[in-house]
Amino acid sequence: MSLPLVSRFQYEAIFNEAAIGILVTDSSSNVIMTNHFADRLFGYDPGELKGKNIDILIPNHLRSRHHGHQSKYAEHPQDRPMGVGLDLKAKRKDESLFPVEISLSHFKENDQMFYIAFISDVTLKRKVEMELILKNQEINQLNETLEEEVKARTQALQNTLEKLEANTQELENALQKEKELGDLKTRFVSMASHEFRTPLTSILSSATLLEKYQKAEEQEKREQHIRRIKASVNHLTMILEEFLSVGKLESGHVEIHASTIELEALFLEIKSDLIPYKKTNQKIILDFNASETWVSDESVLRKILLNALSNALKFSNENVDLIVREENNNLKITISDKGIGISDDDKKHLFERFFRGSNATVIPGTGLGLHLIDRYLELIQGNLTLESALNQGTQLTIEIPRLNHDE
Repeated sequence: MSLPLVSRFQYEAIFNEAAIGILVTDSSSNVIMTNHFADRLFGYDPGELKGKNIDILIPNHLRSRHHGHQSKYAEHPQDRPMGVGLDLKAKRKDESLFPVEISLSHFKENDQMFYIAFISDVTLKRKVEMELILKNQEINQLNETLEEEVKARTQALQNTLEKLEANTQELENALQKEKELGDLKTRFVSMASHEFRTPLTSILSSATLLEKYQKAEEQEKREQHIRRIKASVNHLTMILEEFLSVGKLESGHVEIHASTIELEALFLEIKSDLIPYKKTNQKIILDFNASETWVSDESVLRKILLNALSNALKFSNENVDLIVREENNNLKITISDKGIGISDDDKKHLFERFFRGSNATVIPGTGLGLHLIDRYLELIQGNLTLESALNQGTQLTIEIPRLNHDE
């Protein structure tokens, strides 16, 4: 079909001066027409592309894929954008690649199919898109940084509060309710005031009396007061050790170091350490029939035994039985006393921090012994059972598994 002369000139002007690259190919993908913009876009001289196969404009690694798309398009041609959503690339004469967007069209003349490609260089567009992506990433990074900063400051504030709370009581962080926290503070202050005042008063009075006993024949009285001072210092030391132990346990600073322990020697040493805590004629009767050695954390095991035996001595005026056996690959330790016992109402609170039985308020103590024993046993995978009755005594059974040296 021919166009009027004026229309042909208009067509050529539109084709050649269009601000978009236009390629026309035949059914064999040979270029038959290009406009000026397309020639400049691909770096060719005017008319240089004519007769060449369109493959020269396609990156080498994409040609086989292009042939497949081209065959499908030839079977069902339709006007449409090409590769929507894909990162299409075209190749210039100098072999450099650049991003493009392509729209396809077609027409038939004299029973021959021709294809038109409208090509846009989207380098600037991709650059803007990339800048937007980078800007969004910067914004997201900034948001993440701000979130991290808020978290860090919140954590720093929380750590500061925890340190301030730890100065007045060791366990505030573990409390779940504000009322329980208030009760714990009150009990701690009351207990600490009482427990420190008594031995300090004893030390002061004994030190004052020592100044008066200067004669040789008064040596026995001097020794009596020296023993009182030592006993009071030992009592204060144990109280402080319990407070420190609670703090370390609650903060997770206690690590387990398994080693081989000479068992019987350890029990005999603990008996010796507890001599200052025994009442007149009171004894710890050791019945040892177990392995010579055991693998566990010696420091933790020592703390468990010292707390359990000192409690038995404190709440009883009679001898304390200490039975050590090995059963089912566990070290079974039974500590029995004939002391004041524990009521059923008090038993459910025994392992709480600073809890003291209703019948033990006049007996010195921090209320931390059983709590510490329970926490230390958790660390070495041990188990504890307690049986007690008022005015009949208490029996504590501790089971400790054998650890591996690498635990």
